[in-house]
Amino acid sequence: MIRAKLWFTCAAMHDPVMPIIVKPSVLGWKAKRRDVELTIERAFTGEELVLRMKGWVTTDVKHVIEIIKPYGYIKVLDEEDLVVEVESEEEYEKLTSALKEKFSDQVFLEKL
Repeated sequence: MIRAKLWFTCAAMHDPVMPIIVKPSVLGWKAKRRDVELTIERAFTGEELVLRMKGWVTTDVKHVIEIIKPYGYIKVLDEEDLVVEVESEEEYEKLTSALKEKFSDQVFLEKL
């Protein structure tokens, strides 16, 4: 198993950036006829986190997900860092090449 951080180019500053989970989202309910004090705290999945980057990075995040899916999985590691997991070095190399071909230097992986 190979893990690599997934980096994007920031649309505003043009620096490499990676979204992280600072704290989990808190979901609750609003009822029409009573108070509901129930909340659920949960972190985003890897794909949800990437989709939240829309507009903040220089690439179409949906295309990034589409390219990664045949080779590996986008995950949140240790409830904070965004990573891509692939099964082998060969898959990692194929994915790296596919990202470079489609996005040049705008999206890249960094092995952990």
